[in-house]
Amino acid sequence: MAQQVLADVPLRQFLEEPLIDPETDEVSRLILQSHSRDAFAPIASVNVGEFREWLLSEGATPEVLAAVRSGVTPEMAAGVSKIMRNQDLIAVARRCHNVARFRNTIGLPGHLSTRLQPNHPTDDARGIAASIVDGLLYGSGDAVIGINPATDNLDNVYALLGLVDEIRERYEIPAQSCVLAHVTTTMALIRRGAPVDLVFQSIAGTEAANRSFGIDLGMLGEAREMALALGRGTLGENVMYFETGQGSALSADAHHGVDAQTCEARAYAVARAFSPLLINTVVGFIGPEYLYDGKQIIRAGLEDLFCGKLLGLPMGCDVCYTNHAEADQNDMDNLLTLLAVAGCAYIMGVPGADDVMLAYQSTSFHDALYLREVLGLRPAPEFEAWLNRMGIFDGKNALAGPRLATPLLGTVRRLAEDRAQ
Repeated sequence: MAQQVLADVPLRQFLEEPLIDPETDEVSRLILQSHSRDAFAPIASVNVGEFREWLLSEGATPEVLAAVRSGVTPEMAAGVSKIMRNQDLIAVARRCHNVARFRNTIGLPGHLSTRLQPNHPTDDARGIAASIVDGLLYGSGDAVIGINPATDNLDNVYALLGLVDEIRERYEIPAQSCVLAHVTTTMALIRRGAPVDLVFQSIAGTEAANRSFGIDLGMLGEAREMALALGRGTLGENVMYFETGQGSALSADAHHGVDAQTCEARAYAVARAFSPLLINTVVGFIGPEYLYDGKQIIRAGLEDLFCGKLLGLPMGCDVCYTNHAEADQNDMDNLLTLLAVAGCAYIMGVPGADDVMLAYQSTSFHDALYLREVLGLRPAPEFEAWLNRMGIFDGKNALAGPRLATPLLGTVRRLAEDRAQ
């Protein structure tokens, strides 16, 4: 019954009656101010149900979807997703092609990238370096080599940035690095001359929720300008990396009575304003208090990918769950495969799929190899060329063998030990 009522709501109503008052919420103001009336014109007269039919029609080609995306608000995207089956979400998301560039190209159709996530519970340089080598030898890291630091200490984060950047430069890896510290930490390190490629920040869909993270839109804009001024990208200027997750606004008591999924979609409007290279939902990370079991995590992941791609983002997903959720790795295999079919831009690559620092279950380096094999997907073109040149891949999108492991590990170990000292 709720779906039937929602299907009859005109899309114009989301513009005329904002769910969260723009006078008190800067995200609402951003959504309304950035809305394109011209792009909205082709769908301005339809309701949510008719919007679903339009999205699923043969006329909604990738070009048409690209032309309309700046006329779609997050509330429209979230609303229509609620009356779509899983296959509907996949079918439409697959036709949304959103591309971003820094040192390589993310989001091309037929490609799947990975974030190499070499976290360590004590930020030990040798442990992190070993995980980086492990990931590179499995063809992981084209989205980003991204470390969640155990501490936001400036000197610690500076050292991690230097380690990853030295590895990247030593082997001329066409990828980007990031230490996922708070945006204010990264800004301070840019002022100190640290080798910052991407600026990371967790974001949410309301001003109050973002304030609970210690950020606002002005701060994100300032950080982006600082990163752009460094001029470190070789192919493009997409310098931001955002993470989101259903439930964050509710956790902060900053949801204004709006459901978790709609708040999540509103976070994508924040991301869209800053032209990110990467954005991903950490879909099952908050825990069963929000997404109870594997079925709910799968549904949420597909909703998030659909909404993000419809709004024009190079959307990725951390396919994950916490150990106290009613989910297991088979659930993640299902979601992983569905997301790849739907054109997910990237997934995580975690050693053994078990993050020993953040204590949650994600996806492994092997998972990306599985998807690339069964679905014929490829890494970012520039990164794939490097993998072939280094002899890691065999020129046919498959691993060539472990012959590089010993010399690569030896060199990286020496770099890590120098950093540790």
